[in-house]
Amino acid sequence: MKALVLIGGFGTRLRPLTHSVPKQLIPIAGQPMLYHVLDLLPPDVEEIVLATGYKSETIDAFVRAHPPRWPVRTVPEAEPLGTGGGMKNAGGDLSDPFYLLNSDVIASADLGALRAAHAAHGGLGTMALAHVEDTRPYGVAALEGNDRISRFVEKPEPAEAPSHWINAGIGIWGRGALEAIPAGRPVSFEREVVPGLLERGVYGFRLARYWEDAGTPERLLHAQRLLFDDGRGGSGSRPKGSLGSGPIAAAADVVAAGASFGPYVTLGAGVQVGAGAHVENSVLMDGVRVEPGAFVSGCLLGPRARVGAGHRLVGQTIGEAGEV
Repeated sequence: MKALVLIGGFGTRLRPLTHSVPKQLIPIAGQPMLYHVLDLLPPDVEEIVLATGYKSETIDAFVRAHPPRWPVRTVPEAEPLGTGGGMKNAGGDLSDPFYLLNSDVIASADLGALRAAHAAHGGLGTMALAHVEDTRPYGVAALEGNDRISRFVEKPEPAEAPSHWINAGIGIWGRGALEAIPAGRPVSFEREVVPGLLERGVYGFRLARYWEDAGTPERLLHAQRLLFDDGRGGSGSRPKGSLGSGPIAAAADVVAAGASFGPYVTLGAGVQVGAGAHVENSVLMDGVRVEPGAFVSGCLLGPRARVGAGHRLVGQTIGEAGEV
């Protein structure tokens, strides 16, 4: 069985950081977001296909330099094709069925149990569903008694939402789903294709624990907290000579003597945090410098960004080599 991972979109809600770094490679809880998604896959997956768009060369180079435990290949698209178009472009030799994953959702999900449920139902597809209060940004499923999806509405107004169970961006589909996608143009799989597949048997698989769409700075940091709390973060140890509390994921060469840390922090390679500085609930990518006495909370700092001495930075996203 193979897996198709959709890596489209420009990460606009995470700019300016995503001007230089694709959002899937932003590290949270010690490793890139993409790798937390891949970690959900069972060990017997034969191959992972990455359907890439924006900064596809960067993603391809990264997975070659840092190979996950499964064979991986990237299939770029020449122009934005949407979720369905990306599936069609990259899905030529996928297994039947195949896993389908969005690359920016952080969840606790048993994909072995998902596969078993799909086999038991015998339908064309099985979609993992997460329960949320605000359904407006998502595709929403109406469920029958056996969790068969009877209606699927993409991004409805609250009064029109058939439930609070939304597409979690994790699923299993037969190749018939790929064959239903029009070729040669951008296609939204959720809006244009899924409703027409329901009569062929599409079922829901309800997630019981956590799920987050890590597409905004606030949600990305919340996803990092969920991962740390679930034990899916780094070692939890502070850099040598630093103070404060964890959990924290720090590269081995971080220099932070005399600095302090609150919980939920990722520190990339070559990060330097000066004496008397404090960092909490943040991601500091490779080469970031936080000078003495600065305070950083709820921030995403891109590679080689710098926070000046004594500066207070709260809830900010700083791009590569940015200075404050």
